[in-house]
Amino acid sequence: MTADAPVTISVVMPAYNAAHLLPRVLTPLIEMLKAGEVTEVLVVDDRSTDNTADLAREMGATVLTTPQNGGPGLARNLAADHAKGEVLWFVDSDVIAWPDGPARLRAAFAEPNVGAVFGSYDAEPAGTTWFTRYKNLLHRYHHQTAKREAVTFWAGCGAVRKDVFLEVGGFDVETYEVPSIEDIELGYRIVGSGRRILVEPELLGKHLKIWTIRNGMFTDIFRRALPWSRLMIAREGLTDDLNAAATERLKAVVAGLLLLSVLAFPFAPGAFWPAVLALLALAVAGNLGLARVLYENGGLRVAVPGLLYHQLFFVYCGVVYVWCLFEYHVLGRKKKLRVARD
Repeated sequence: MTADAPVTISVVMPAYNAAHLLPRVLTPLIEMLKAGEVTEVLVVDDRSTDNTADLAREMGATVLTTPQNGGPGLARNLAADHAKGEVLWFVDSDVIAWPDGPARLRAAFAEPNVGAVFGSYDAEPAGTTWFTRYKNLLHRYHHQTAKREAVTFWAGCGAVRKDVFLEVGGFDVETYEVPSIEDIELGYRIVGSGRRILVEPELLGKHLKIWTIRNGMFTDIFRRALPWSRLMIAREGLTDDLNAAATERLKAVVAGLLLLSVLAFPFAPGAFWPAVLALLALAVAGNLGLARVLYENGGLRVAVPGLLYHQLFFVYCGVVYVWCLFEYHVLGRKKKLRVARD
């Protein structure tokens, strides 16, 4: 592709019981359609029990329906079979895409050998609780500070050349029956096919999801850390990318030592405060970038609990990775990659 080559874009939005979100997330996409910025807006109804399909159709989208409730991966694969555009722009049903998205995609895909592009959440997530802000801003931080060329993919607001998507086989919906790391795994295959994946920090979307500690921890462990660790171990290599980068692993070691120091207090109270203060200083120093993002977009009420929780996040993700190493090398579960429904 040359810099002036036209790129036709099909927006793909998988949706399940998303009627309450459509007025916010679908309206800007329909405006892009009317302005000729995108070729079509495909809403794939994943067998919703509300009026998602009817409302999407009324708003001007083309509606497809999955043969059974199969999750966003199945919905996106179905859309790829029907899409008219050269590029599949995946936008989640809880993400409001910024209006300059099509222009940024065209510019990115004009570069040589680009197979996929993904962006970032914006700095103002809809939720106001400290945990929701922390989760969304953490995601933004990793994408804003990532290397420009990635080895994984993100489907919340990301795009793939349709021919590349079909060539590599689309999303693996047999291994990943529920929303998990199917987009990360797809990225590995795109890069393995010889194409580039670009991170475009200004390809933005506003995330509407409200996180709680309970659903956040469940997602981190069972929908991210476990399947991604198993995938990396099965591929015989750690990914030096995004939140699995080498620097992040070092921060996890510090967080683990901090927890061990706290647990050791009854056995060595005299050494407690020096060790804890030294490790806290290391933890803060190692996360100054994230601390700045949390503070600038949420103040101390987000930055303080967010940084403290982030140490716990490092610990349980690290424990999961160690467990997966034990599972793979000691227990011999070398094919246990499937992420099934609860």
